[in-house]
Amino acid sequence: MLTALALINFLDKIVLGMVAVPLMRELNLSPSQFGLVAGSFYWLFALSTILVGFLSNRVQTRWLLLGMGILWAVLQMPQALFGTMTAFLLSRVALGAAEGPYHPVAIHSLYKWFPDEKRNMPVALLNQGAVLGLLLAGLLIPVVTHHWGWRTNFIILGVIGAVWSVLWLFIGREGKLTQRHPGQLGANASATRVPYRKLLTSPTVLSTFLLGFSTYWMLGANTTWLPTYLEKALGFSGLSAGRWFAVVIGTAAPINLGLSWLSQRMLARGVPSRRARVQFVCMAAIGSAILFLALAGLALAPLQKIAVFALAGALPTVAIVVAPALLSEIVPDSQRGALISIHTALSSLGAAIAPVLIGRIVQANGVTNPHAYELGFATSAAILILAAIVALRWLHPDRALRRSPRPVATTAA
Repeated sequence: MLTALALINFLDKIVLGMVAVPLMRELNLSPSQFGLVAGSFYWLFALSTILVGFLSNRVQTRWLLLGMGILWAVLQMPQALFGTMTAFLLSRVALGAAEGPYHPVAIHSLYKWFPDEKRNMPVALLNQGAVLGLLLAGLLIPVVTHHWGWRTNFIILGVIGAVWSVLWLFIGREGKLTQRHPGQLGANASATRVPYRKLLTSPTVLSTFLLGFSTYWMLGANTTWLPTYLEKALGFSGLSAGRWFAVVIGTAAPINLGLSWLSQRMLARGVPSRRARVQFVCMAAIGSAILFLALAGLALAPLQKIAVFALAGALPTVAIVVAPALLSEIVPDSQRGALISIHTALSSLGAAIAPVLIGRIVQANGVTNPHAYELGFATSAAILILAAIVALRWLHPDRALRRSPRPVATTAA
């Protein structure tokens, strides 16, 4: 059910990019204006994520997730009805506020079922709902748009969200796993608290935040502008662009799962988290950056560009799996939901900024100019390299907050 909600979450996010061409035409939006509307999804995303994250320390995640599912369903309807840029923008702001807390709350919920050394793969599988959502978006949204118009997509998403909410009401449960230090018992297992001032000034925590920011920057850029890049710049039809978008997204699934499994396997063999998680993610980020720069700097055929883009977009997604696990290594259970939410909130700022910046780059260099989009995508390379360098220097989960010994996973009494 959590994976299904991830699917819905990313369908909600990507639908705007998938209907960009007819929407821009009908609402008479420039690329810069469309980038503003796309980025508005994240204007309250961070604030709501932090607020609900702190709430998740006290309220069962099953009820928070139910509330989100209901809100998402309801907020799809105005997007199907409104016909001005201002009204559409306000609808996206409201939906972003409702969807912001999903990922950290879902991970916090999932961590109540799995101990630290087994958390990579469950989160990776959870994130495949997002990949499947993006894949279905590429295949189905262009078909729906072609036959029934772009607004129909929002109605369908509202119905899907309502169905999920009804099912979750009967199926959703709360896990009972807690983290305990040796020598602590039962209810005291999560009693230790660390001042948030100390958490939020830790180099390890700040470096993890930057890794998340770089990944969300790339995801915001890709999900917003890749469909238009394929159609307007590379010359594919709307339906073909949707199919190639699905290929790009589909490539991320096996790569994300494979990298997550390999990192977890390394942990199981006793490899320190610094190597199995931190250095692993940094190498993936640097590899992605090199590919994005190659896309902008080399003369490639359209299909070659799609292949390079697919691999470049897939590699950094392992950070979405690993970053929350790194934070959970150093934070008490009673504060985990809040810290992961703060991480998601700050990371999401990248997805808010990237679409607007790339929109301006595209408008300045020409909507049909492939190099304009590729220059925009190259901004992801710069952010990814910066985040990797910082993490390689300062991200040390074993030294963070100088907490020792490492927590041991146990089942709550």
